[in-house]
Amino acid sequence: MAARKSTAKATASAEELSKWYREMLLIRRFEEKAGQLYGMGLIGGFCHLYIGQEAVVVGLEAATQEGDKRITSYRDHGHMLACGMDPRGVMAELTGREGGYSKGKGGSMHMFSREKHFYGGHGIVGAQVPLGAGLAFSDKYRGNKNVTFTYFGDGAANQGQVYETFNMAALWDLPVIFVIENNQYAMGTAQKRSTSTPELYTRGEAFGILGEIVDGMAVEEVRAAGERAVKHCRAGKGPYILEVKTYRYRGHSMSDPAKYRTREEVQKMREERDPIDHVRQLLLHGKHATEEDLKAIDKEIKAIVSEAADFSRESPEPALDELWTDIYAEAR
Repeated sequence: MAARKSTAKATASAEELSKWYREMLLIRRFEEKAGQLYGMGLIGGFCHLYIGQEAVVVGLEAATQEGDKRITSYRDHGHMLACGMDPRGVMAELTGREGGYSKGKGGSMHMFSREKHFYGGHGIVGAQVPLGAGLAFSDKYRGNKNVTFTYFGDGAANQGQVYETFNMAALWDLPVIFVIENNQYAMGTAQKRSTSTPELYTRGEAFGILGEIVDGMAVEEVRAAGERAVKHCRAGKGPYILEVKTYRYRGHSMSDPAKYRTREEVQKMREERDPIDHVRQLLLHGKHATEEDLKAIDKEIKAIVSEAADFSRESPEPALDELWTDIYAEAR
């Protein structure tokens, strides 16, 4: 049977809370700036913002060790920043510049960093899930203790290739954590209208895969669940599923007016469940920081994001001959 959410209260130190606050705020401010640049025509193509979901990646990254891998879908800017990728390189890639992580050729949905073990955002729904299992297979083959975090959404959870991957991951006891970022709307369709099972993590039961549901708006809860999943995988017990219940404030992409939900619903989530405000209150009520301390952090983060935007504007567009690089690998 699949495991259920632990009833134990997750805790965090003042240092951890401060770190998480800073990391989540960086993602929030970065995404807000990306939205502005998109509106100015400086970012082309698709652009999917992570505003509201920041606690998911920040909490799970807190459970990682060096060598762990991560792979996700097209809503990927937050994952890049959380694993330590340079905001300047990410923003330059969004604007299609040479200084970007994929040299301006990948854009919002397709950038990578082997240095940070980030194996991409992927534009095809669910396509990254079998690739994540492949990354985990490589670690098992090498005999190390690394884990792969394979992120996908509630919409992708209905894709057939997900269950083919579950089957193989279970058969081979792969060290992969399947993270279902359930923001409750698959593009424009509410989960309850598109999914036959109310809790997506239970879909692993048929394959003998343990899992749990997690409050994705509380970063300390996400970190605790991540540690349980990581411990399971590093012990050689096979894959694990985390269904992280979260919420995106913006539309599916920048072109989505999000008319399938009410403004009141979104506003209620912002006011009552915002993940950054949650940590802010923990810092203030625990007397770990003052209002002035938090304002100083916000000012620092805004400066980092502003510098990233300036870097992206100053970086040149890729040369035409760049179209022919990184296409084929020579066999040896």
